[in-house]
Amino acid sequence: MEEPQAPQVPAHVPLMTIERFAELSGLEQGVVYGQIRNGHLPALKVGKYRMVNIALLQAQCLTQEDWS
Repeated sequence: MEEPQAPQVPAHVPLMTIERFAELSGLEQGVVYGQIRNGHLPALKVGKYRMVNIALLQAQCLTQEDWS
């Protein structure tokens, strides 16, 4: 019988602060917070900070568009 394996977690998940994401995207911080609150932007809470999960956002964008 096989032993259960621990889940594999990537060593580096690209995260970005809301402030930096707002700066790079040209959106206001309030808009970014609203998009996170409405579930349109993937985010992760790290301590007291909320970070935009860039890796998940990229994966979502690639699956929603026809890139072939």
